[in-house]
Amino acid sequence: MTSTVLYQASEGVATLTLNRPDVLNALNADILRELREAVDRAAADAEVRAVLLTGAGRGFCAGADLAARQGGGVSDSGTLLRERYHPIIMALREMPKPVITAVNGVAAGAGMSLALAGDVVLAARSASFLQAFSKIGLIPDAGSTYFLPRYAGEMRARALAILAEKIDAEEAHRIGLVWKVHEDAALQDEAGKLARHLASMPTMAYAMIKEALNQSFSNDLAAQLEVEATLQSRASRTEDCKEGVAAFVEKRKPQFKGR
Repeated sequence: MTSTVLYQASEGVATLTLNRPDVLNALNADILRELREAVDRAAADAEVRAVLLTGAGRGFCAGADLAARQGGGVSDSGTLLRERYHPIIMALREMPKPVITAVNGVAAGAGMSLALAGDVVLAARSASFLQAFSKIGLIPDAGSTYFLPRYAGEMRARALAILAEKIDAEEAHRIGLVWKVHEDAALQDEAGKLARHLASMPTMAYAMIKEALNQSFSNDLAAQLEVEATLQSRASRTEDCKEGVAAFVEKRKPQFKGR
């Protein structure tokens, strides 16, 4: 049987490709299970220092595969989210490695949530984003009600969720949902180039950056200053920090090892 998530590791980068192109990589029980396994595999592999998530074919992810009844015995939507979606979103956000999502087409519903779970979101010029939930009487899930107001602001988040209007890549970039937009033919090359660059950098620092940012919204200023001090103390003792300082003083290119 063809894998619904392709996994390839090379040059310090794990590339995870959603692989149900005939249904725009819609999420069913199989793809959710395999994606969870792939994310966990990338997190556990010491040779992997950056992760790239994208979709096969002409779409990134069209969201939940309603036609396939992906519940697979799970009748309650909340239970389905807790058991199959939430672990993936949390694993991506808490992974001690940078995660790039390369949105190569439609990102709708939970597929948009999945795209926004990346640390750096890139999009093809033809990509589109859609909070489709309200069209079928549902609310945004898989993290969208968390990501949208933080990235786009509360008013835009409310409009995107309630109106369920599709926006293109340029608009997504304009309102802060996407870091950069690339021409369709260049997206995968640019995403791969960025992932390889991140994999060559001080990835332990990236892990601590993610840790600090993940805590920032629940902390007041004093608490967040303490988080920064604690993590900076750890960062300053890493081999990569020592190498970075030495390379700066010696006016040479640093050779980071992710340690």
